[in-house]
Amino acid sequence: MANLILASSSPRRRELLQQLGLSFEVLSPDIDESVLENEHIEQYVRRLAETKAKTVLASQPHAVVLAADTSLVFNDQIIGKPESKQHAFEIWSLLSNNEHEVLTGISVATAEKSVTQVVSTRVQLQKLSLEDMEYYWATREPLGKAGAYAIQGIAAQYVTRIEGSYTNVVGLPLHETVQLLKAVKALN
Repeated sequence: MANLILASSSPRRRELLQQLGLSFEVLSPDIDESVLENEHIEQYVRRLAETKAKTVLASQPHAVVLAADTSLVFNDQIIGKPESKQHAFEIWSLLSNNEHEVLTGISVATAEKSVTQVVSTRVQLQKLSLEDMEYYWATREPLGKAGAYAIQGIAAQYVTRIEGSYTNVVGLPLHETVQLLKAVKALN
């Protein structure tokens, strides 16, 4: 396989890609991640994944570049990372006893071909009590996590149902990633 580059600084994406036993480098592009006016969230994650892949490919034309962008969505709004304890509690109050969606745009690009896919996973959280929120905040796990939780960590105890790819919620849907790598002939 040609030199594989992960165009992401996410430690979770790095860990997930390592699960596949692939050798890769990490080169994270600096791009504007603002949502465009009237841009649907699916278009947004697709555009960011493609932009990241193309940006890295421009400086590494002989590589296979894998890029992704994940957003947690509730009521057609992107739910970002908590800025404070109060903000985390506000996020959890929204997600508590409700279903939300995790969308990831994945793009794989070479000099000859690029392919992109958006993967959606639906996640249902239990009704969270104030005690649940206090306990979870005290673990410090929610810091820096979209939706203020990490499904691969302590928060797994609050997930009542998942429909779709578990690894998508972590940050990189592995099945779909492998299919895209095969589509550009980076894997057999």
